[in-house]
Amino acid sequence: MEQKTPAIELRSITKTFGHVVANKNVDLSAYRGEVLSILGENGSGKTTLMNMISGIYFPDEGQIFIDGKEAVIASPKDAFDYKIGMIHQHFKLVDVFTAAENIVLGLEGQEKYDLKKASARISEICDKYGFVLDPKKKIYEMSVSEKQTVEIIKVLYRGADILILDEPTAVLTPQETQKLFAILRRMREDDKCIIIITHKLHEVLSLSDRVSVLRKGEYVGTVNTVDATEASLTEMMVGAKVALDIHRSEPKNVTPRLEVHHINCSNREGVKMLDDVTFTANAGEILGIAGIAGSGQRELLEAIAGLQHLDSGAVLYNNPKTGKTDHLGSKTPVQIRELGVRLSFVPEDRLGMGLVGNMDIVDNMMLRSYTKGKSAFLERRAPRDLANHIIDDLGVVTPNENTPVRRLSGGNVQKVLVGREIAAVPTVLMAAYPVRGLDINSSHLIYNLLNEQKEKGVAVIFVGEDLDVLLALSDRILVIGGGRVTGVVDARTTTKEEIGLLMTKTEKASQESEQEGEANA
Repeated sequence: MEQKTPAIELRSITKTFGHVVANKNVDLSAYRGEVLSILGENGSGKTTLMNMISGIYFPDEGQIFIDGKEAVIASPKDAFDYKIGMIHQHFKLVDVFTAAENIVLGLEGQEKYDLKKASARISEICDKYGFVLDPKKKIYEMSVSEKQTVEIIKVLYRGADILILDEPTAVLTPQETQKLFAILRRMREDDKCIIIITHKLHEVLSLSDRVSVLRKGEYVGTVNTVDATEASLTEMMVGAKVALDIHRSEPKNVTPRLEVHHINCSNREGVKMLDDVTFTANAGEILGIAGIAGSGQRELLEAIAGLQHLDSGAVLYNNPKTGKTDHLGSKTPVQIRELGVRLSFVPEDRLGMGLVGNMDIVDNMMLRSYTKGKSAFLERRAPRDLANHIIDDLGVVTPNENTPVRRLSGGNVQKVLVGREIAAVPTVLMAAYPVRGLDINSSHLIYNLLNEQKEKGVAVIFVGEDLDVLLALSDRILVIGGGRVTGVVDARTTTKEEIGLLMTKTEKASQESEQEGEANA
């Protein structure tokens, strides 16, 4: 049988940043007409490797071959010349431009000025692969899924036939994920070479033909997906057997801890972000919150934590220490924190919010206690002990506790952020996206920590992106869409499809279903 030539082949690729080795002697190949998944723990060098293929970084050692010929890729423009296009996790689009304007942006020659011709070509691409996109629609009017579509069409418009997608399903609903996978399968049939970085093992198994695994910057091996299981892939990633079951204990001594009554909240422009939201979070229970990105999850948690002004409504906290009910709306964020209501929000920009990059891990622990009135220079023992406790318990990969946080990989920064809030012994713990971008092993450490908090009688509110995890970890799931509660379901009996439909439910539909419910009552 004739040996196929890889569309792209990496030989002995090495990349270092100072003393940190991001990739070491990596060999990798991907073929046309296949989907190759790249798996690895946080800090294993997946994104660095793909950034070298797409021209963002240049390798220190090694060679890249395109269709059997050596290629020098020193810039994203070089990558485009070799028909390589990368769709990044965080989109690079101009909000006030239309889809068509974004797609032709940066092209040379007369083509960029002929938007009518460009729109016709965009429609051709949409018809060929099954995209749904209005070329005249502005980016700021689009859903996350539509923005991603623009990014993919942008690289196809430039003639890319090697596509790299970094965490493409992180912010999509199950229905949107299925649509994206159908499109990627059509591209595979069209002989495109598709490389995907993802942490979701069930997606790897359902979509890809082969899986390549990296561990600590080194290439471990490649397996055919038909021969792989979630357990075998995790073992390759971690180097040891890992239990992948999410433990969910039965709730005990469930009592209302936080009661949210008809809260409304608007942003600075006067746009309503929360619309008549009502629910209860119970002690000894994990309440999951599901919703498409930007549906009001962030504003909801910030409103409870006192960081968002309420237009109307009330947030009541049943204080287990005093037995009294406190109105949180009348308290400052610091007073709310002191009551034991803790917000651990893992933002996309982990260092922009929550941690200070130039400070070391110990100093970031001290940010919690500087208001106590004691000299920061004297009180270093407790923060140091806490830093070492978090490093040990969560497996933070760092030379020591005095390492500046900005030198840690994204996943390790996140462990510090989440660990610090859990260590504060909260009575209400709001964890938003605590495993965003974390590998499967680290994610399970966090899930177990949240479950431990629940067993200690903490009311845990968990905002997550992965519906499989929400279903496995939560006791109840509150679904939010367009700032409204579209449903509260029992996590043990509901389905992914039911939650997906509630996530995309429109305001009109939710009002109609409320009216139907009233009519039937």
